[in-house]
Amino acid sequence: MKDSLFFLRQWAMAPLRTAAVAPSGRALAKLMTSEITPATGRVIELGPGTGVFTNALRNCGVAERDITLVELNPDFAVLLKQRFPTARVLQMNAADVSDSAEMQEDSAGAVLSGLGVLSMPTGVVVRIMQGAFRCLGPTGAFYQFTYGPRCPVSNGVLNFLGLRSERIGGTFFNLPPASVYRITRAPSWPGGTFHRRAANGASRPELGVPSN
Repeated sequence: MKDSLFFLRQWAMAPLRTAAVAPSGRALAKLMTSEITPATGRVIELGPGTGVFTNALRNCGVAERDITLVELNPDFAVLLKQRFPTARVLQMNAADVSDSAEMQEDSAGAVLSGLGVLSMPTGVVVRIMQGAFRCLGPTGAFYQFTYGPRCPVSNGVLNFLGLRSERIGGTFFNLPPASVYRITRAPSWPGGTFHRRAANGASRPELGVPSN
């Protein structure tokens, strides 16, 4: 209850930044981390909030030192540092991940996203996905939950970046009920093309992606 009130207060102060009025439930956290094992290696979490998914990662056997938490809200960032003292906490925008000197290319096995991507401009979503997949190894996966009926990362963005999505499950034991999608590189993923797009900020007019 304490976390729920804290989360609600943060949402009331900055609804666009916090995006949700309450932290995710344990059932959703279990589903989000259902494919994660110690063998996954380093895990990056975008928008961890109060650390519900982070705690689930530890329960999966992921060493806290192998977790990087990217959180824009400064109050959440302080709380995360207290709760997960050996994890790396970066207080920054998830769209700027690829610009951070602390993030290494091809070094993570998974990215978990608690971000409200449906409310974000397409260009921002593209930057987030580009940064995440630059950090992910060749077989790495990006996990995103949604309260909607389909993957919240649009087909236009997925096709543009050479990615594909698959629903891995849903839970009615979360308020509201939620689904989780795994996003990976498509089988015919042109790695060089992706990295050139990520580096040059390439765009397609129909996506409305900025070229800067």
